Amino acid sequence: MQDRVKSFENVRNFRDFGGYQGADGAAVRTGVLFRSAQFGEASEADMAALQTYRIKVQADLRRPDERERHGHRWPVEGVTVLSSDLGSAAQAPHVRFLSEVAVDAPQARGWMVDYYRDAPFKPQHVETFSAWFSALAELDEDEAAVVNCAAGKDRTGILCALTHHVLGVDRETIFADYELTNEAANVADRLPEMARMFNQHIGKDYEDEVYHPFVGVSAEFLHGALDSMTERAGSLDAYLSDTLSVGAAEVEQLRKKFLV
Repeated sequence: MQDRVKSFENVRNFRDFGGYQGADGAAVRTGVLFRSAQFGEASEADMAALQTYRIKVQADLRRPDERERHGHRWPVEGVTVLSSDLGSAAQAPHVRFLSEVAVDAPQARGWMVDYYRDAPFKPQHVETFSAWFSALAELDEDEAAVVNCAAGKDRTGILCALTHHVLGVDRETIFADYELTNEAANVADRLPEMARMFNQHIGKDYEDEVYHPFVGVSAEFLHGALDSMTERAGSLDAYLSDTLSVGAAEVEQLRKKFLV
């Protein structure tokens, strides 16, 4: 994990999601595909470190209100930012859910599964997911790309899983990389403090486990997204082709570029 996860002062969950076995026994290139939480609090040292990764494309999956609230410490000039102006909200959906009703841990997990089932079809995500694959196809050999949302786990996790699928990474590995967030983001250590902060913010007294789905990840969440795409589109490949315009020709092009 240590080679994959990169350490920063104020950027969480930044990691390389290449290096896995892909189609036909080839390996996904390392040093070109990254995933992360948001960069709004990046320090000067973080900014300098980010420059070393040669990132030329950033898919920022945050809502407009999130981008406004946390600002843009990074990226710098020369990075193409892919984002959507759709889906703005006065309050984050999970915060609204936790605030409006009395919630236990199973209900919180169920809410997150439902969120994942809807997420691949939300117009703002379709827009940026599609743009991500188009941008990857245009990257030069020595250029890299990063996908992020707020925590780098849910929206980012879905898009990275789709990217792995396009490159022929097997399902078990896709889930292992997705669940790496729990280690990379130190979820077990951070959960008590995050729960305290959440409770203070919304005026509740929920147990820590209620907040786990909103701080960490669980395989059942990603299963929800992948199952939903399969059920509604017919298959993951059909979702990619029909919803994101990533068909067989685009898949072949991306595999030639990112597999070695």
